[in-house]
Amino acid sequence: MSAIIQKITKSDQKIALLSVKILADSEDQATKNKDEVIKFKLQGSDEVVIIPLKALHLLNAIISNMSQGKSIALMRTDAEVSTQQAAEILNVSRPHVIKLLEKGEIPHKKVGSHRRILLQDVLKYESNLKSNRRKKLNALAKEAQQLNLGYE
Repeated sequence: MSAIIQKITKSDQKIALLSVKILADSEDQATKNKDEVIKFKLQGSDEVVIIPLKALHLLNAIISNMSQGKSIALMRTDAEVSTQQAAEILNVSRPHVIKLLEKGEIPHKKVGSHRRILLQDVLKYESNLKSNRRKKLNALAKEAQQLNLGYE
């Protein structure tokens, strides 16, 4: 699994803060104009770099996270992860991930005696889990309000 992992420094964060609004405005304008490509002129050169709009969306997300001091990791979504890596992504134990795999809640394949999971399947499971939690939490909050338990 090849990943690009970078720790954000205070200097990186300050630079990103200067760029985040400009990039967001550029993204909004390009989306409004239905542009499919974006052109950047490189500093100190007459060269122009042309990138797809999707790359600008990604760059904007990266710069936005950097401006907040968050570290980032970039991985291909078709990358396969081990049970330990899946556990770290989901913030659970490896044995718990294995139970989820055996129950069929997350698709996987076996390579010899090792289990391999597509990153996109891990992220989909995480998204579904968060969505279900949010629905149940909202239902509990609504019920607490109906029973007048002091939550407002």
